[in-house]
Amino acid sequence: MTAKTLAPPRQRRKEARPQELLDAALELFVEKGFAATRSEEVAARAGVAKGTLYLYYPSKEDLLKAVVRANLSALIAEGATIAGSFEGTTQDLLVLLMQTWWDRVGNTPASGIFKIILTEMGNFPDFARFYVQEVIEPGQELFTRVIQRGIASGELRPVNVFETVHVLIFPMLMMCLHRHSLGACAGVEPMLDPQSFIQTHVDVLVRGLLARGDAASGKPVRQRA
Repeated sequence: MTAKTLAPPRQRRKEARPQELLDAALELFVEKGFAATRSEEVAARAGVAKGTLYLYYPSKEDLLKAVVRANLSALIAEGATIAGSFEGTTQDLLVLLMQTWWDRVGNTPASGIFKIILTEMGNFPDFARFYVQEVIEPGQELFTRVIQRGIASGELRPVNVFETVHVLIFPMLMMCLHRHSLGACAGVEPMLDPQSFIQTHVDVLVRGLLARGDAASGKPVRQRA
């Protein structure tokens, strides 16, 4: 036999394992629920030994936290960077942020995270606090700054920013929940076209927030002091 024949099968790169474990965990948490999923099932789906899983993530809750950080926290931080240097209108910035969010979260397996939060986090208060600090508060801060940016420039009128941020975000979460409820049933038509909905949602919201805009043109007029 030649040396080539005797060569062992190609081993996966060690640095790829954490992502493989996170992908497997997300799939199982959404399919079976967080509480019902066993760590050894995650390891088996990722194709590694259970001991390997524990080397990276000592507990199942640590694994879920890592899933959230990889899929949501990192994107919020990226959105903050985009918003900090964006030079267009607030409406354009909102569309960009929300379409990016849908492409990277809503239209991917990561959208299932919200199903887990809705159905199970009442039984895991420590993780619930983590989620508030890691996702909810930074996300609210990001969109608060965006709305305040529009108000400061005169593009938007003064409003209750806290409530406006929730008006902006909640419909996006509902689309994710639909995807993992009725939308997961065979024969059920998609609720909405997400890209079209985002355009309409932001357009309706921003026109309602315009400082003194022409409803036909959508061009705001700065209010006099």
